[in-house]
Amino acid sequence: MSGNTDHFCDDLCSLPQPGLGPILVTGATGYVGGRLVLELIARGYQVRVLVRAKSSGEAERWPGADVAVGDAADPTALREALRGVYAAYYLIHSLLLGAKKFGAVEAVNARNFRQAAEAAGVKRIIYLGGLGDVRTLLSPHLRSRMGVADELRGSATVATTVLRAAIIIGSGSSSYEIIHHLVKRFPVVLLPPWTVTRCQPIGIRDVIRYLVGVLEKPETAGESFDIGGQDVLTYEAMMRTLATILGKKPLFLKTMVSSVHAYAYLAGLATPVPAPIVRSLMEGLRNDVTCENDRIRTFLPFQPLSYREAIVEAMSREEQDAVHTRWSDSYPPAHELAIKLHELKHAPRYTATYFIRTPRPGPALFHSICLIGGKEGWFHGNWMWRLRGVLDKLLMGVGTARGRRSSSTLRVNDVIDFWRVEVLDPNRRLLLRAEMKLPGRAWLEFRIEPEEAVNRFSVQAYFDATLLFGDLYWYLFMPFHKYIFEHLLKQIDRRSSGQPEA
Repeated sequence: MSGNTDHFCDDLCSLPQPGLGPILVTGATGYVGGRLVLELIARGYQVRVLVRAKSSGEAERWPGADVAVGDAADPTALREALRGVYAAYYLIHSLLLGAKKFGAVEAVNARNFRQAAEAAGVKRIIYLGGLGDVRTLLSPHLRSRMGVADELRGSATVATTVLRAAIIIGSGSSSYEIIHHLVKRFPVVLLPPWTVTRCQPIGIRDVIRYLVGVLEKPETAGESFDIGGQDVLTYEAMMRTLATILGKKPLFLKTMVSSVHAYAYLAGLATPVPAPIVRSLMEGLRNDVTCENDRIRTFLPFQPLSYREAIVEAMSREEQDAVHTRWSDSYPPAHELAIKLHELKHAPRYTATYFIRTPRPGPALFHSICLIGGKEGWFHGNWMWRLRGVLDKLLMGVGTARGRRSSSTLRVNDVIDFWRVEVLDPNRRLLLRAEMKLPGRAWLEFRIEPEEAVNRFSVQAYFDATLLFGDLYWYLFMPFHKYIFEHLLKQIDRRSSGQPEA
């Protein structure tokens, strides 16, 4: 295994070429794109990221990067984002729109992108797609991935490099978290018939190396490559290997029930990953997804990680609390377009405010606020939060099991269970936006406001109800607010007593 470093490409056999010009990364808010941006910046490239909406946390997340706002469905915005760009990474997907929509949407988006790149004089497009034998009946997901590659390669002036990968294993990846939670938490693991199909998983570290490496190897322009790790395994073997690493001995029980929808729903309830993502991943498990050639090794001859090494690497990053990106960064789809509290045309219909006065210093209070959720829980009445999360999961929502990217730090757009950070003003204010299933829109705001010799520490719930059911929902839960929020404030205050003042 390579050395423990924050940058995956420090020992890459290609050399940085920052003189090439600006590099555009689409999908930068996603799992792979977020890590790729940091690698490119570390290697001296002038990076531009394409986002669908501006955010206050961009400078912290992508230090030194330019930010362009636009959508793949908007050709004008794409042309502006691609202006002056040498190469563009296409890491956009619309998978979670549903099987009936995403295929057509992805084809249109890819065509828009190719045409905008041609008009802007872009020299290269680099695309990360999916593995799959085109001679077999592929899942809608894999067919769509192939279709996007064909659209992008249709340019006569822009050379497109296509990398095709199977499941990606890394800290924060959806595939890793599904397997990890099924094996770690359950004494019995069901094995549907399709768990005997073969897969060639690849570590996130190696995916990033290949993405950066093909940019720095001009001879890869216009080529297609399969990328994978060292091992070809069945999905059953992958779970058994992980069980061995964890020291677990679950009963692996074969079942003839092959319904992907049923299994995805159950796995969605049992893991942090919502059922729609699980289903999208599992639909591709009926096909063998292995590399048909290793031509990429001709240009980038490094040894990729084995499956076991990729798992250990992921576990190590979690133990160090050093997970840079996570699948939840881009789920629910288009969450960055959600209406923010300050964007409401009218004040929320309902509010509830609770506060205490405390001598605790602001930095200590804020530090404790930023630890809520995830494995730490909500400090008081956790069973109530978990029950609400279970109900949300049953309704195909995100649930509280979604957890957090980091247990100790927060940034704008991070998730905290079924909330997402909308505003983070250090030592003063934390605003969370609800992403659970609701008959309306909801926010939760923590504020620290200095008074004469103390701080006024408050939590305020906002609810913008829709229709009559929204009103009923608010009044149904209102009796619990006082109990939950007053105790939450007291617990945060108590936990702040041992924190340094600054």
